Amino acid sequence: QVQLVESGGALVQPGGSLRLACAASGIIISRNTMGWYRQAPGKQRELVAIIATGGATNYPDFVKGRFTISSDNAKNTVYLQMNSLKPEDTAVYYCNAKGYTLDAWGQGTLVTVSS
Repeated sequence: QVQLVESGGALVQPGGSLRLACAASGIIISRNTMGWYRQAPGKQRELVAIIATGGATNYPDFVKGRFTISSDNAKNTVYLQMNSLKPEDTAVYYCNAKGYTLDAWGQGTLVTVSS
């Protein structure tokens, strides 16, 4: 059974930093494409960062240079380091694992950027 458990969401001031973690079980993250998505109230879920099986990463322009996705294969965990946070980064952040026959989601972790 595949399980993705996100953690690290919190209330943070604009300009601050947070690191989210996604602990995976039932899969080997290095054999799948792992991604972070977010969904703000009233908006569609959007891709924030992705790391492919070979380690290549990709980001949309609105987080490029501020967010970094990484993985620790020994811990089977994916991270999202978020710096220079803005109020518009406020959302529920979800971890996703995609493979040949896999499309799994975590339950999400709330990030609120506010003063």
